[in-house]
Amino acid sequence: MNIIMLGLPGVGKGTQSKIIAEHQSIPHISTGDLFRAAYKEKSELGILAKDYMSKGELVPDEVTIGIALQRLNQPDCHDGFLLDGFPRNEIQANALEEYLDAHAMKINHVFFIHVSEDILVERLTGRRVCLGCGSPYHIVHNPPKVNDICDSCKEPLVQREDDKEETVIERLRVNKELTNKLVEFYQKRGILQTIDGSQNLNRVTTDILSFFST
Repeated sequence: MNIIMLGLPGVGKGTQSKIIAEHQSIPHISTGDLFRAAYKEKSELGILAKDYMSKGELVPDEVTIGIALQRLNQPDCHDGFLLDGFPRNEIQANALEEYLDAHAMKINHVFFIHVSEDILVERLTGRRVCLGCGSPYHIVHNPPKVNDICDSCKEPLVQREDDKEETVIERLRVNKELTNKLVEFYQKRGILQTIDGSQNLNRVTTDILSFFST
């Protein structure tokens, strides 16, 4: 079973990806993990990707594609895989499709977890993290017992720079453009399933798993 997960930041894509990959007994392959593993192995592409990221620049498509396809060549992917964060755009999607065609493989399901932008802004801007132990909180969904103080180590809670409203809105704008093009790309191939991500976590999981029991 080969699966792609799509969705804007804050939809819970990473959480669902881990659950689904475990359920299907296939590797969960996220872009971040790909880059970290490639750099740890000191591969040429991994070092190149690290160089771009350390400068705060986007990793070029050809580097990302090279690292992703190297990962899909590993033995644990032969019986299936779940991609989380790759492909990120149509260039990467086309490269993946060409690779799969050449290896007589295909994507079985693309799950697009959809949540309205208003809800995503609330989810992302409400996140807080402890300066001491790193415990995560949310001012609405998982508030501390005392405002802005960690329950565990009593250190202050802070809002990360990338969770501030202006940054969140811009991230969503950029990602929405890319995601919408991928949604259209996979809709045309008849393998896209749209999931209501505004439901609770268990309901979202149940909705996705239902596609494997039919």
